[in-house]
Parts: sequence; C-alpha cells; structure tokens
Amino acid sequence: QVQLVESGGGLVQPGGSLTLSCTAHVRTLEIYHTYWYRQAAGKQRELVAAIQRSGQVSYSESAEGRFTISKDNDKKVVYLQMNNLQPDDTGVYFCNIVYFVMRDINYWGQGTQVTVSP
Repeated sequence: QVQLVESGGGLVQPGGSLTLSCTAHVRTLEIYHTYWYRQAAGKQRELVAAIQRSGQVSYSESAEGRFTISKDNDKKVVYLQMNNLQPDDTGVYFCNIVYFVMRDINYWGQGTQVTVSP
C-alpha cells in the first residue's frame, strides 16, 4: 500500500526557513511525478512546486526564487526547501505523487502545517 508521510512543518518567523520532507513508501519513486501543494485556511489547495520524472522543476509565481523542490530517488524522499517565508505561506502543505503512465493513479500525504508568524 502506497503511503506518503510529510514532516518538517512548524512555526517560523517571517524571513525564516523550513525544509519539508515527504517520505514515499513505494516500490520506486522514479515512476512518479511529484508535487507540493499548499492549502491555506478557507482557501483551495494550490500547487506550489513540481518536479517531473525527468528532473524538470517548476514553481508557482509566489514560490519562484524562494522555494526549491528536490528529490532523492534512492531514499524515496521529496523535499521542499522554503526560504524567506512570509505570512501568506501559512497553510497545510501536502505531498502528491502521480504515476507517469496514468494520472488517475496518484497519492496524497496527510499534510504538514506551516505557520509563519511574528
């Protein structure tokens, strides 16, 4: 059974940094595209960063230049390094992996809370 476990969230002051981790309990991470989403209270879930199987990365406009997505296929972990965090970055961050052959096959973690506050 596929399971994703996020960690690394917490409370940080504006301008601070956090690194989120998503450990994927899968046979191999290499067959999935991987994503980080964020959901603020009362808002829809939004895509923050993506890393394709090829290694190509992309970011939302708000994350560009501040966040870095990466993955370690051997360890089966996806990371999100977040710098210069701002209050608008507050929310629950979710890891998502999508099977590259069929996008209907995808999995979500339970989320990790990030709160940016003075």
